[in-house]
Amino acid sequence: MPQETVLLYNFSGTEAGQKLKSILLKMRVRIRLVEPESYLEPVGFLAGIKGIDSSGLTYSETPFPEQMLIMRGFTGSRIDELLRELKKHRLPPIPLKAVVTEN
Repeated sequence: MPQETVLLYNFSGTEAGQKLKSILLKMRVRIRLVEPESYLEPVGFLAGIKGIDSSGLTYSETPFPEQMLIMRGFTGSRIDELLRELKKHRLPPIPLKAVVTEN
């Protein structure tokens, strides 16, 4: 099982981002803040999957405004734990969530 990793989009410099990073650190999850210039990179590359290379492209358009959280290496119970922690710490809803799977 790969190390648990979370990609965070549009959380830099926000209160929600600080709370979320604190929760993830307590859970011992690797955190990667994805800045707009990296939006064209493959998710697998950003999540550290071996064999997936950088696109080498830089995003220069207006970034999407929603916050997004992408998880890799999580079991179902760990996803549930993370969601409980988000509720417990009263983080605002994160509209976009996804899980990177083996396929």
